[in-house]
Amino acid sequence: MTDQAVDPNGVGLPRDARPEGRFLGRTRELKELRADIERAGLDTLSGRKAPRARVLLIAGRPGSGRSALAEELVRQVAADYPDGVLRTRLSEPDGTPVPVGRAARDLLDALGEPAPAGAPEDQLGEALRTALAERRAVLLLDDAADAEQVDALLPDNPDCLAVAVSSGPLTGIADVRPCTLGGLDTKSGVELLSRFTGSVRITVDPRAAERLAELCQGQPAALVLAGGWLAARPKAAVADLAKQLHTDPGGEPVTARLLRLVHDALPQTAARTLRLLALAPAGLADPHTAAALTGCSVEAAHTTLDDFAAHGLLHSVGSSLPQYRVPGCLHRELRRLAEDHERPAELQLARARMLERTVRLLQSCRAITETDSPEARQKVLALPRPLRFPTPRAAADWLRLRRPALLAAARLAVADGELDTLARRLMSQLVRAMVAHFGTRAAASDLYDIHNLVLDVAERRDLPRERAAALLNLGDLDARTGRTTEALARYRAALDAGREANDPYATGRAMESVGGAHLDLGDYDRAADWFGRALAERLARDERPEAARLYGRIGAAHTYAGRYGEAMRNWRAAVAGHRRDGDVAAQARALSELGRVQEYAGRLEESLRTCREAVEWARRAEDTRLQAALHLRLADSYTRLGDPASAALHRSTAEHMLAEEAPEGDSEPEHGANACEIRSASAED
Repeated sequence: MTDQAVDPNGVGLPRDARPEGRFLGRTRELKELRADIERAGLDTLSGRKAPRARVLLIAGRPGSGRSALAEELVRQVAADYPDGVLRTRLSEPDGTPVPVGRAARDLLDALGEPAPAGAPEDQLGEALRTALAERRAVLLLDDAADAEQVDALLPDNPDCLAVAVSSGPLTGIADVRPCTLGGLDTKSGVELLSRFTGSVRITVDPRAAERLAELCQGQPAALVLAGGWLAARPKAAVADLAKQLHTDPGGEPVTARLLRLVHDALPQTAARTLRLLALAPAGLADPHTAAALTGCSVEAAHTTLDDFAAHGLLHSVGSSLPQYRVPGCLHRELRRLAEDHERPAELQLARARMLERTVRLLQSCRAITETDSPEARQKVLALPRPLRFPTPRAAADWLRLRRPALLAAARLAVADGELDTLARRLMSQLVRAMVAHFGTRAAASDLYDIHNLVLDVAERRDLPRERAAALLNLGDLDARTGRTTEALARYRAALDAGREANDPYATGRAMESVGGAHLDLGDYDRAADWFGRALAERLARDERPEAARLYGRIGAAHTYAGRYGEAMRNWRAAVAGHRRDGDVAAQARALSELGRVQEYAGRLEESLRTCREAVEWARRAEDTRLQAALHLRLADSYTRLGDPASAALHRSTAEHMLAEEAPEGDSEPEHGANACEIRSASAED
């Protein structure tokens, strides 16, 4: 039998029982895997350079220690790959394959190169290959469902290494190097048990310990459960557990039988907590999740989760905040236990409590960022103490750590179909929290997914207002990433939904966005027409600031089309509107654009007067950059008029202003179809 190994730290041994060395055995497998990295492939033997990364496969049943072996291999070779280790899981806890696009996006995020929001799967795969083309990195692809998943993520770079973990072969991937795992040998299994029980109980009855290891079929997950059961019962003999397993073989796998033994021996509250963890999104639980599922306090839930981790029932996720992962090999059995012991209505109520707690945490997470708002401070103080975050940094850390679970919670809530109201509230608060802490640009990919989920609910429930909001948000994100044609289709659909809902905001917003999309596509006549329709809506509702801004957008469309007379007329209307509203900064910008159009029309004297007026309003608005830009434009105008002295004076003034201004980060101008800020999925706070 081959050497075997298990990572005791990875399967949840008690802290005081964990050895200094984190990994035991599997010496031969590790040696062969490391040799496979350097072994010549078929391409090398034929005289060609390998076109892709070397792929190592560690195959075995869930609970066989396959992930632990992969992690140990990666730890040993990490120094040879200076660009780091990238990890992703390719299956959900229930075995559902993770979409390749989501996995590629997670890997790109780990590289610090976020993908465009809403990018299709093939584009994300190509972006990942491009990002890894000049890097030397390791990809750890855990729990792969099939060869297609792995193949789509492989770098076209022989300097990279891919370590895939799967239940079976990856047929179809060329030159893959497989390592198939069986169970632990008896000696290693007994040693693992002794780390829970101590050496005395093993020494007293070594044959019983060997028998127990054999009954566990050498599976590390089963051995850990057996060790945890014994550790919780210091007076029980090893033979007692071996006898129970021998007399009740049943038809279930040994891991399932041991889990039922552990579950049935727990106190009632702890047993219920354990089985309800099958509902934890993405298999990730924290004290709040456990407390909401069972209705206990956060402190009690935290203690229970720590106890579960100490006895191998959970994996503790190393982080600054308490978080635990349900082992994949236990998830299906926990779900069966939940279905056996809980009525469907009780499971649905537990889900609802978990979602409601998540919504309140997200509200608190966002409110802590509004430090200047007395109303927000009152909202935070009104929350129970366990739901409050001490600082914005603490809230951001929680949001970042819980992000996979939060996104999974939204997906599961929408898929459930029975909790749509809670799902909509959850997604609304998730959007707001992400924007508050990370910004729209950084969170764009996640926001795109969330808005698609909102759209699913809105279409299923026939909610035109929510459908319009989701379509507008998706259109904005499409436009930001250059998919203007797709954005235009979204905006037109949003217009139909807004009219159906009799929602004037959505209707006007959609009209303007349709105009912005036509502007970006170079169809200036249609752009001006749609901006005009949006303007009529604003004027009918006496929304003067928005009307003034739309006059400017119409003026811009006419400017691009070369219709300078129409452009000047609309820019003058924009200037007058901003003046009436007292918006000094907007008035200065509109005057600047009016001066530019006058220059295009050959009216240099008028342009000079307008630009000098714009300089004065920019000074009142304390907009130094605009003042400098206007002075440079005046310098160019005076140069064309043959007045070099005045040109030099204005250029010197502009350079002086720019030199005195503190350097600022580059800001990207707002996209034509995105002039309005993204709305959250729901108006509910």
